[in-house]
Amino acid sequence: MSYQETFKFWLEDSYFDDATKQELLAIRNDEKEVEDRFYRDLEFGTGGLRGVIGAGTNRMNIYTVRKATQGLANYILKKGGKEKGIAIAYDSRLMSPEFADEAALCMAANGIKAYVFDALRPTPELSFALRKLGCISGIVVTASHNPPEYNGYKVYWEDGAQVTAPKDKEIIGEVNAVTDYHDVKTMDKEEAKKAGLYIVIGKEIDDAYMEELKKQIIHPEVIKEMADDIRIVYTPFHGTGNVPVRRILSELGFKNVYVVPEQELPDPKFTTLEYPNPEDPKAFALALKLAKEKDADIVLATDPDADRLGIYAKDTKTGEYVPFTGNMSGMLIAEYILRERTATKTMPENPALVTTIVTTNMAKAISDDYHVKCIEVLTGFKYIGEQIKWFEESGSNNYVFGLEESYGCLAGTHARDKDAVVAVMCLCEAAAWCKKNGITLWDQMLKLYEKYGYYKESQYAITLKGIDGSRQIAEIMDQLRSNPPKEFGDLKVTSLRDYKSGKTKDMETGEETPTGLPESNVLYFDLTNDSWCCARPSGTEPKIKFYMGVKGTDLADAEAKVEALTAALKEKLGK
Repeated sequence: MSYQETFKFWLEDSYFDDATKQELLAIRNDEKEVEDRFYRDLEFGTGGLRGVIGAGTNRMNIYTVRKATQGLANYILKKGGKEKGIAIAYDSRLMSPEFADEAALCMAANGIKAYVFDALRPTPELSFALRKLGCISGIVVTASHNPPEYNGYKVYWEDGAQVTAPKDKEIIGEVNAVTDYHDVKTMDKEEAKKAGLYIVIGKEIDDAYMEELKKQIIHPEVIKEMADDIRIVYTPFHGTGNVPVRRILSELGFKNVYVVPEQELPDPKFTTLEYPNPEDPKAFALALKLAKEKDADIVLATDPDADRLGIYAKDTKTGEYVPFTGNMSGMLIAEYILRERTATKTMPENPALVTTIVTTNMAKAISDDYHVKCIEVLTGFKYIGEQIKWFEESGSNNYVFGLEESYGCLAGTHARDKDAVVAVMCLCEAAAWCKKNGITLWDQMLKLYEKYGYYKESQYAITLKGIDGSRQIAEIMDQLRSNPPKEFGDLKVTSLRDYKSGKTKDMETGEETPTGLPESNVLYFDLTNDSWCCARPSGTEPKIKFYMGVKGTDLADAEAKVEALTAALKEKLGK
């Protein structure tokens, strides 16, 4: 059907409720809006669904959620997972509880038990819960750090990680095979509860999750010693982190934890924030104000589904608060864990640290120093979770830590996704250790730079929305692939890794070797002077992202080098 025919079907068919029809009638004379809502089905990608809330096939609503869930249910039934059931969590966004219920009741109508949290929970706790309950799959309703008009859901498999190949494509196939809304099953909530197909979960999972987190603490005695002295400011950005973060810090003994009052409670409109993203410095305005009032040592923020952590730390020399990138905070935690596990002889045999291809190269430098294997995977924490599964199956390595540049990391294997709650805990322990030794987290970061090199990373993104945007993003990637640059400014391209073709090409000899990683629409340019640049269309937003990294002799040199590389990239792109 054309988009006009699909629009007409939604307006006239009895399957759709009156509120949906009224919303569509209000836009019927806006041809561009009608086209955008109906020119395609909201794409069920390798991570699940994500889109703007509203009526239409290209929007997040109860019908698109239900339809996608029917496809997932069909897949679960084919895999014989009916009795294992599915765990479902949701965040504080608009329609999150409703979408969670729609997914649960679709599953229940297909005879699949749905274990649904009694209130909002962090994404990593969903990963933990489905393994704890022995479920075959999991769903968390969230749009992470996207603006308030968005929602979505992520799909997990029984290992606790988001689905990877070949299951991701198989599930997408099942979802795409559901073409008739009338084939989608649902049932009454009370009936589902009576039938034992809708089961509410809560405190028992929370308690078990907390106990697992505490196992990652290396020096409880240091926390106890410094508990009265260290001052922590925290904001959950109106999301799911508020309860678990405060609970874990309290149970570990931290005394002075100050929560930003304006951002403490759930608010689906995120009214105190322009953008609920810990990568955005503007999002820290209220937290930094409170930090100055309380003379805090560290300032922490978790995104709405509490899988990512942003931090500022005090520079005692200037009295100012210094922002940390995800690479920086990840390296602080990683180095602390590797150093202290080595010192206390609690490092497992054949230890491994897992990182992504766009994460700082400092990860390898630190891993090498502590004789820990460093493994690179594609962008996306599901690939880090997949490595944990393979380690357990093969016995080849023991996972110690994993991180990605986008403010996500995981200590321990209780979850198979990035976990901001455990990251807060680990960072606060590291901060307590620093305080005991008369330094700050910023001082410690400078020590790491001095020892391993001044690594600096940056990003440049181009947003291109709608049908034309998708085409332009494809054209940019095609141009870079077919006519790759030979240099970026003064930096020569030494090799090109094309993860779509699976080949790495030596630009001097022309020799080609396998990348060793799964197929993905990503181009990675290895450059001279320990520098690199990577191009990748976003999987969740209408953007093409460029990641860059350099290594300098000091902070100013690294900053100058990354600025020069960014300028050279923009020149290549004609921006």
